[in-house]
Amino acid sequence: MTIKDKIRTIIKRQNSLVCVGLDIYPDRIPAHIMKNKDPIFTFNQQIIDATADIAAAYKPNLAFYEALGTEGWDILKRTVDYIPEGILKIGDAKRGDIGTTAQKYASALFDLRFDMVTVNPYLGFDSVKPFIQDESKGVFILCLTSNPSSSDFQYLTFKNQYLYEIIARKVNGWNKHNNCGLVVGATHPGELKSIRSLAPELPFLIPGIGAQGGDLKSAVIDGTDSNFSMALINSSRGILYASEDTDFAQAARNKAKKLQDNINQIIQQHCKK
Repeated sequence: MTIKDKIRTIIKRQNSLVCVGLDIYPDRIPAHIMKNKDPIFTFNQQIIDATADIAAAYKPNLAFYEALGTEGWDILKRTVDYIPEGILKIGDAKRGDIGTTAQKYASALFDLRFDMVTVNPYLGFDSVKPFIQDESKGVFILCLTSNPSSSDFQYLTFKNQYLYEIIARKVNGWNKHNNCGLVVGATHPGELKSIRSLAPELPFLIPGIGAQGGDLKSAVIDGTDSNFSMALINSSRGILYASEDTDFAQAARNKAKKLQDNINQIIQQHCKK
C-alpha cells in the first residue's frame, strides 16, 4: 500500500481529517502529571488514549523533544511506538540537507517508525530524494507555511510564478511513488485554493488552525481533494492545553471532537449545495 492509499484509508475509517500535534511545553503540563516519574510521556499517553478514535494522524514536532536532550529522544520514540497502528505518524522535523546527510536524516526518522516527515525543499531534489525511495513512507514538503514571515521568501516571483507555486509544481513532478505531499497553512485561504488546483491529488498537511487563527472552512473546502479527503488539519496547542487541570485529557478529547464535528459539518453543508 502506498502512503497515499494509507492516508485515504485512515481518513475514511476514522471519518476524520484531524491531526493532533504533540508539541510539548513542560510548563503547561498539569501539575499533578509533572509529579509523575515520567511526566511528559504520561501526558502524551493520556492525550493519545483520549483522542485515538478521533485523530487521523499524530504529529510530534521534534524540536520540543530535541530540546530535552537524550531524554527527549527516548520520550519521542516511546510516544511514536504508543500511537496505535492505523493512525498516521508524522515526524515534524523540517529536515533539508543534501547527499549522505539527507540519507542519515531519512534513516534516523523512519527508524523511529514515522510514516511521513516534513522536509524543507530549499536545497532541491537531492535533499528530498532519500525520503521518498520507499513508497510506504513519505514526505510533506514545505510549500506555503502558516507563519507571518512566510511572505519573506515564499511570495517571491520568478517568471510570473510565486515561489510556493513553483514548489507545488516541482513536488508534483517528484511524486513518482505517490508519497509526496505539501504543507500549506490555513492562514492563507486564497492561496490554499490555488495550490490545490496545482496539486489536485497530493495530500496536504494544513497547520495554522486554532492558536494561529487559520480559516477552518477554507482549509476543509479548498484544502481537500475532490472527495473531501487527502488533507490533514492540524491543531496542537488548542487541543493539548484545552485544560491544565486534572481534566486535561477529557478537555483535549472535547476539543478534538469539536474540530472533527466542525470539519464534517462543513463537508456535509457543502455537499448539499
